[in-house]
Amino acid sequence: MSTTILKRCGTDKTFCKWLISNKELLQNRHYYIDVIIRAYRTKKPLEQLQSYKEAKLRLIHDSSLTPIKELFKGKDLERFFDYMLKQQTNPNTYLDYLKACQNLGLDMTEDKNRFPHDFKRWHDIRIDQYATKKAIEDEEKRKELYIQFAAVAEKYLSLQHAKRSAFVCIIAKSPADLIREGEALHHCVGRMNYDQRMVREESLIFFIRNKQEPDTPFVTVEYSISQKKVLQCYGEHDHKPSSDVLHYVNKVWLPYANKTLKQIAA
Repeated sequence: MSTTILKRCGTDKTFCKWLISNKELLQNRHYYIDVIIRAYRTKKPLEQLQSYKEAKLRLIHDSSLTPIKELFKGKDLERFFDYMLKQQTNPNTYLDYLKACQNLGLDMTEDKNRFPHDFKRWHDIRIDQYATKKAIEDEEKRKELYIQFAAVAEKYLSLQHAKRSAFVCIIAKSPADLIREGEALHHCVGRMNYDQRMVREESLIFFIRNKQEPDTPFVTVEYSISQKKVLQCYGEHDHKPSSDVLHYVNKVWLPYANKTLKQIAA
């Protein structure tokens, strides 16, 4: 159905042969037309180029990832995607690392800072350095923060959910809750500025628990109030949750939360 593909087939016999040799791959899933043309020209794997394209589109449409888009442009963007894959991490986790580095005044044009050899190790180091610096700067502000945080949690308390499911959803009620969650699951929710985002009512943090173990950290969710969608949903070490948890979050809790949010606004 693509005139671009048809025109090239009419003028390039080698391209026709390439299509035939990749017939099985092309039939198994949808590929963007520019991905197909580029794979033919560069001889790079279709799957790899498709992954680049999809990741790039996610970056383009997610305004929260703008700092990454500004740092990595052109060929550097593909290098960034390769790095994410090799280090087994994701753009949101890298964004936390990037913000910490920038706050610490590090030069992010240097490869040793942009692409540390062991990302997880240096991510944790930079986050801890950032947290220490932030704690010193904000020591006097913490008392007021706790009061404001509790008020926001109380306002959106009705978004909690514990009906007809193996899971329950609990709202974070204090910055200390975020710290405990982050330490237990080894991610950044307690060490970056998620408490500030909650106080400003930009996003809310919820904890997904097994109903039989409501006090045991399991999965953490960041929910956007303005966009009415889940921004992040990760388990231990930023791992993607199981399909049953994702179904609960996206198909059970999210519709309930959005409906309840309208009632709060009204």
